[in-house]
Parts: sequence; C-alpha cells; structure tokens
Amino acid sequence: MFKNILIPVVDDMVTAKNMKVITDLVKADGANVTLVYISDPRAPFVYAKKASDYKISDASHKKACEQHAKEILEKALKLVGKEVKAKVHHEFSATVYEGILESAKKAKADAIMMASHKRTGLKGVFMGSDTHAVIVHSKLPVVVV
Repeated sequence: MFKNILIPVVDDMVTAKNMKVITDLVKADGANVTLVYISDPRAPFVYAKKASDYKISDASHKKACEQHAKEILEKALKLVGKEVKAKVHHEFSATVYEGILESAKKAKADAIMMASHKRTGLKGVFMGSDTHAVIVHSKLPVVVV
C-alpha cells in the first residue's frame, strides 16, 4: 500500500511495545521507513536575576538538541530492528507539525504514521494536538496508531 512512510518519534513513544506495533504495520507493506525527531531551534528562555546567571548559546542549544535526537533515533532504530529498511532524520522546526510535514517532503514519504498524544486541561486548550495539526495540513495520508 505505502512504499515510504515517515514516522515522527517522540521521547515517551520509543518503547518496545509501541515500536513493535509500528514495525508490524510497516512489515506488512514492505515499506521503507524514515524515523524523524523534531527539535525546536530556539534556545530556551529562562528568567534570572541577571543575564549572567543563565546563558545558553544558540550553538550550545543546537548541539544539545542534536545529541538528544541522535540518542532517541538510535534507540528507535534499534527497536525497529533489521527487518525494516529504516533511516533517521533530525529536523529543526519551531512548530512540530510543520517540522513533520517538511520532513515528509525531504523523505519523499507517501504516508505519515504517528501516535496520538492527548493533552488535557489548559495545555490542550492552548497547545492543541500535533497529530490533529498534521492531519489537517498534510496532503499525505496520515495513519494514527
């Protein structure tokens, strides 16, 4: 059905159980997979009494993001196993859904497979759902697991 599937990876999603569900679905189609991790390019802003109390440069932030993404993607790749043709990609984007859509273009994906994370309370009201945003804005089929 699908030949090239993009799978956004989130820290808490990288478990043996979750990756097995994804792997089983992908193996059925014999599809290639691109695992993608999205990082915010903006360094965090922290209030401090004086600027010298807290400082992180953009370069330091980028390096930390790249290291974290590498660890998460390596773990996901290991859990997917060698039976699935998989590659990894790290994308910087201020909004997760735009990073996912941009990564799908770069990977020449014909579908996006992602998990849904329910946000509740005020977080849900103000932030919404990344999965919902991808579904609304994507021109590709989105499979939610």
